Amino acid sequence: MANHKSALKRIRSNEAKRLRNRYQHKTARSAMKKFQDLTDKKEAETMFPTVVSMIDKLAKKNIIHSNKASNLKSNMAKHIAAL
Repeated sequence: MANHKSALKRIRSNEAKRLRNRYQHKTARSAMKKFQDLTDKKEAETMFPTVVSMIDKLAKKNIIHSNKASNLKSNMAKHIAAL
């Protein structure tokens, strides 16, 4: 158990940040899954910028690695091209 006031505050803030990161990561993953299930090219092209924006935000906040973000965006671009 924490012995200092600042350590208790750190525990509280870490938990809040963990939950926020988890929520953002999960919503981005579900959006990517929804994107991969699309079969209409027009619909995929309209959804692409929003999903890329989500991925960029995750990478900026170090929730995912920047290289992983690049790979995900590349795979989504390939998906659009294949439609």
